[in-house]
Amino acid sequence: MAASAPVRTALVGFGYAGRTFHAPLIVACPELRLEALVSRQAEAVAEAWPQARATASLDEVLADPAIELIVLATPNALHAAQAEAALKSGKAVVVDKPFTLTADEARRLAALADERGLLLSVFHNRRWDADFLTLKALIAEDRLGPVIRLESCFNRWRPQVRDRWREGDGPGAGLWYDLGPHLIDQALCLFGRPLGVTCDLAILRPGGRAVDYAHVVLRYADKRIILHADMVTPAPDARFAVHGARAGWSKQGLDVQEDQLKAGLRPGAAGWGVDPRPGVVVDGATGAREVVTGPPGDYLAYYAAVARALRGGASNPVPPSEAVAVMEVLEAGLLSAERRAEVAL
Repeated sequence: MAASAPVRTALVGFGYAGRTFHAPLIVACPELRLEALVSRQAEAVAEAWPQARATASLDEVLADPAIELIVLATPNALHAAQAEAALKSGKAVVVDKPFTLTADEARRLAALADERGLLLSVFHNRRWDADFLTLKALIAEDRLGPVIRLESCFNRWRPQVRDRWREGDGPGAGLWYDLGPHLIDQALCLFGRPLGVTCDLAILRPGGRAVDYAHVVLRYADKRIILHADMVTPAPDARFAVHGARAGWSKQGLDVQEDQLKAGLRPGAAGWGVDPRPGVVVDGATGAREVVTGPPGDYLAYYAAVARALRGGASNPVPPSEAVAVMEVLEAGLLSAERRAEVAL
């Protein structure tokens, strides 16, 4: 196959993640081709993406020698088994977050991919949020001084429990598995592995069956990183508060790409990924305030990098080792909440 040929891709799952994120981004990436979509919703698939053949059989696409890349956008509890099957079929694999349910499962998949010489990557798309790209640049440019405390919040106002697997009582459900990986991955990208994890998980909504509140402190030798997510915040605007030795940076509002995708916009559209509420740097000595406009968000960059990695021109944008590290912190959080004590890493 020519090096410039698009990577033939099968997307498994057409729920919220597959429909909103993966299918539109795969189709928007010229280096990929959406060849097949595994879902029981054949009519919905045909209407949304008529160029892809619809099938209800994962085995069918795993047995198809033309398919090179399998993208898993299925319920969390299925990730490990489906990824293992895809790797054993000789396919490259992208797994939606969370990578797996346990760190042991994650490590086994990483070892299998390494043994087979296959690409295995996890869709930690929040690395390409506009605000996170701005924060990375501020830290790299030493605009704030050494970071002493960072608060990263991902809150929502959803007081009513909905009838869906993410809010049920099955394995892999709940907010810590849903939003926890985003918050953890960003923290690890900035600061590496913490020394310890203290985590408080709770169900606060009446009738709730899964965790809908998570408050976590990551302990480092010289800083504290606070991660928070819940479904019960009527004013969920706070996103980042970063305090350095010389200056701070605060940010309101979430990255816009998810809402843009839900509205039917595609990467490259006017205003794509542009942050409408840029963060503010506050000088500690003078109190001077400066609005800092950073680069636009770019989820498509993830899939472009995956395609280049498969064609030999780039590194894996989220290698298994980094996804394993996220799962180790997530699992430590579960243990900390159970023990009501810090868990050392």
